[in-house]
Amino acid sequence: MLESLGQIQVEQEILQYVLELAARLGLFSLAAVGAPFIGRWFPQLLRRALQLMEYYIEIDAKEIYTQFIRPFKNSLTLTGTFFFLALCLNLLIKYEDLYAFLSFFIYLALSVGIVWFASTVARQIIRRLLIGLVRRWFGAVNEVVLIFETLIYALIVLSAVIIFAVGLRVNLIALGASLGIIGGAIAFAAQQTLGRLFGTLELYLDRPYAPGEYIRATFNPFAEETYGRVESIGLRSTKIRIVARNTMMIAPNSMMAGMQIENISRGKKIMAMLCMDFTKPLKAGEEALVGQIVEEASLVFWGFDKASTRIQFCPTENSVGTRARVIFFITSSSENSLGLRKRLLELANDAISSKLAAYNLRFIVPEPSVYIDSPMSI
Repeated sequence: MLESLGQIQVEQEILQYVLELAARLGLFSLAAVGAPFIGRWFPQLLRRALQLMEYYIEIDAKEIYTQFIRPFKNSLTLTGTFFFLALCLNLLIKYEDLYAFLSFFIYLALSVGIVWFASTVARQIIRRLLIGLVRRWFGAVNEVVLIFETLIYALIVLSAVIIFAVGLRVNLIALGASLGIIGGAIAFAAQQTLGRLFGTLELYLDRPYAPGEYIRATFNPFAEETYGRVESIGLRSTKIRIVARNTMMIAPNSMMAGMQIENISRGKKIMAMLCMDFTKPLKAGEEALVGQIVEEASLVFWGFDKASTRIQFCPTENSVGTRARVIFFITSSSENSLGLRKRLLELANDAISSKLAAYNLRFIVPEPSVYIDSPMSI
């Protein structure tokens, strides 16, 4: 009799477990079906939140929505969809195996969506705000922008990784403490080896030179500078073929990371040509004004060879107005820097257009800026 009652109780518990699981799975399935619609509504939710914040903080909700939310509606919709799914996944948190299986895919997609949305917004913020801040802090726009840009992207990826780990219910504190203890023991036991490895890591991240490039460095302050071709970059050392002697110098990467190195091969110069067709013939005073505005607009940007900047005036093709041909020379040491300076040149063009419009000097740009490579000689 007691065995029968126990069996009935077990069957009731199993039935209750199955019914509860089925109910929770049904609710989660409904949430999964409605998640895309919630994701589409997510940008509007942010818009309402910005409008509510206007009552407490002095912000322009319409401008923020137009600049930083509406252009990225697709990535924000994807992020909102998987964010809603991640919230609804708590319905299945009692079932560890099922939760672990689903959370891996949902939080992975959520992390990817966050990286996509945050990186696009960060690129817009860098273009509109960060360049002005760097110019205010450092007096000129230079490679500091690239450093900030890299740090921002690294923080975005780190945040996405943390969200993914939290979704998988990984104990971040225990993991961090374990890694810290292990790292401290390794660092104490192999200081010199780690110094070389960190020097190699710094060289690979900063990339001051690459195999095949010619560099000049001072290894002995009481001797002449060493000039040679980089043969290879290993895990421990850099091999340099000395010019004229044809001998091989092997220098530890930790030493190379702390040295002042002149990379001869990366000296580059690009000629950028901008044409502006004015709707009326310009007088001598107006041509001088155009030249002054172009010069002032280029003073705040770093990387332009101002001594080589030229402005040429000639009649337009239909001989109704005047064409101003502006030639900039952009110098840089890497492709990333050249890309940055091309973006700065676009901002300089916008500043020139705004200032000329204030003097009622209207013009059109018949063709986009032309960039011509002009490598610097060794």
